[in-house]
Amino acid sequence: MPFEDLLRLAHVIGATVLFGTGAGIAFFMVMAVRTSNPSVIAHVAATVVIADTVFTATAVVFQPITGYLLARSIGWPLTEGWVALSLGLYVLTGLFWLPVVWIQLRLRDLARHAGMAGESLTPEFSRLYRIWFAAGFPAFFSVIAIFWLMLTKPQIALF
Repeated sequence: MPFEDLLRLAHVIGATVLFGTGAGIAFFMVMAVRTSNPSVIAHVAATVVIADTVFTATAVVFQPITGYLLARSIGWPLTEGWVALSLGLYVLTGLFWLPVVWIQLRLRDLARHAGMAGESLTPEFSRLYRIWFAAGFPAFFSVIAIFWLMLTKPQIALF
């Protein structure tokens, strides 16, 4: 298999891991929070934090490396319109993801505390959960846009 094909495969696998893990994490957190059971939420949130660390963080590092090597191999300049826009959307996604990681840790800790104390979830939990939930939408749609750009490679004049 030619090196370029290996890079394409690695890049697609990385994108799949990023998107799939993100969608899975969102689904399981939403379903856990719907139970209103602090112990269930704490358990799921702990698993979400591990998944984000093992899968998402690894793919976040992996994607720009494979993307850069692939662009060099094919001869696409990083200033090419669709490439530059993809990179900008990737950064935007990261700007939403980084606070979400901290929020997930905090949600886990708040749910643990409530579960161990036999208490209800606090207003702080609800506030942070709403922020976590809202931050997922721009990140999700940015990734969808990146997929579209990668597949269609439209002629976009940015510079």
